[in-house]
Amino acid sequence: MNNSRIFWVTGASNGLGLALVEQLLDAGHCVAASGKESDTLDALAVEHGRRLLRLPWQLQEEDQVTSACEQICRTWCALDSLILNAGTSDYLPDTVADADLFETIVNSNQLAGEHCLTHALPLLAQGTTPQVTAIFNRYSALQLHAPTQVTAGWNNMPQWLREQREELKRQGIDLTVVAPQSLKTHVTSAQAVPEPWTPDTAAQELIQRLPLREPELVLEALDLNSLWPLPSR
Repeated sequence: MNNSRIFWVTGASNGLGLALVEQLLDAGHCVAASGKESDTLDALAVEHGRRLLRLPWQLQEEDQVTSACEQICRTWCALDSLILNAGTSDYLPDTVADADLFETIVNSNQLAGEHCLTHALPLLAQGTTPQVTAIFNRYSALQLHAPTQVTAGWNNMPQWLREQREELKRQGIDLTVVAPQSLKTHVTSAQAVPEPWTPDTAAQELIQRLPLREPELVLEALDLNSLWPLPSR
């Protein structure tokens, strides 16, 4: 990517999301980051000035997404790339019970993803060769409610996004779904082996592949907590 682009990265508080923000800024891009308060994000704001826009992070709440999109519109008037870090635990309430942890990760990320995609569409329509990239881990990619039934948009967020692909394409927006290999939805015949990805190495690989606009990428990580840290409990 030789030309500067405008990115919105969600779940940017830590791990993979934060690494994506850092590397995109270092590459000269403009980045809107939805993340909790963070010393690293504060330092990046000082270093990169107006190329980093700090946005609301509780994106499971639609009014927060509306505010975020209004700020992007006022600042840049357009958006070239939306990166949904749909493995984050940013949206977990402090009181969630251990037994409900992974279901809450799935549901809260799905709410955030649906809100962000819906409200970002007008901004993406004004962007240059716009694209959406959604990144899942094995928890956020779980099929809920009826795990023995056929995978569908109502019970699986990666599948919900795939069901949006045709309409996005009609609007000139490419979609890449990055997720672990699914036994039900095979996207490649190659065996995906879990690798020791770090936030930096995973971010570098994903950014390098963005221009290829691949519909599906398989990401199997050995250490999920490194890429998507769970809050201390």
